[in-house]
Amino acid sequence: MLINCVAYEEGRKLADIDKRDIRNYLQRPGCFVWVALRDATEEELTGMEEEFDLHPLAVEDARHGHQRPKIEEYGDLLFVVVNTVEVVGDDLKIGEVDIFVGRNYVLSVRQHSEQGFLGVRARAEREPELLRNGSGYVLYALMDAVVDRYFPVLDAVETELETIEHQLFQVKDPRANIESLYYVKQKLTTLKHATGP
Repeated sequence: MLINCVAYEEGRKLADIDKRDIRNYLQRPGCFVWVALRDATEEELTGMEEEFDLHPLAVEDARHGHQRPKIEEYGDLLFVVVNTVEVVGDDLKIGEVDIFVGRNYVLSVRQHSEQGFLGVRARAEREPELLRNGSGYVLYALMDAVVDRYFPVLDAVETELETIEHQLFQVKDPRANIESLYYVKQKLTTLKHATGP
């Protein structure tokens, strides 16, 4: 689903644009385009591949998802994968953000995540002197937002470990303690795989 498609010039929002107009704006000097998709369909990815002339291997990775965090270079295109981590009930939910970065564009494709980036865009638009740096700044801002959201998850796991530590010396049910430790170990393993390359 298309979240937004915006053209910028000299760090300032020029216009919300139709996805069919992307190529026209990419040809304008001093202009860059920032597109955000969520749970993109096959047709949307194919359309973006054509509009931005994306590398087919990078698009294939975005189609299939479940990638480890990475940065790959395809000529003048950077393809970046970062994973989101959310606490849902007692479990961790892992999502993925695939980011295609060219000289004058950024395309972010968020999959299986409720964590949006409208705040990142709003902050960038309030700081045109930074947004003037174009796609490099947008990539930094998106990655920074993802990493900042890891800290509450780490804090929650730390609190859970402290609770188990307390129970080890208070509760007389060793099986419950072992199960709790095993559950936290699974969470830590999930975090490691989601955040590490």
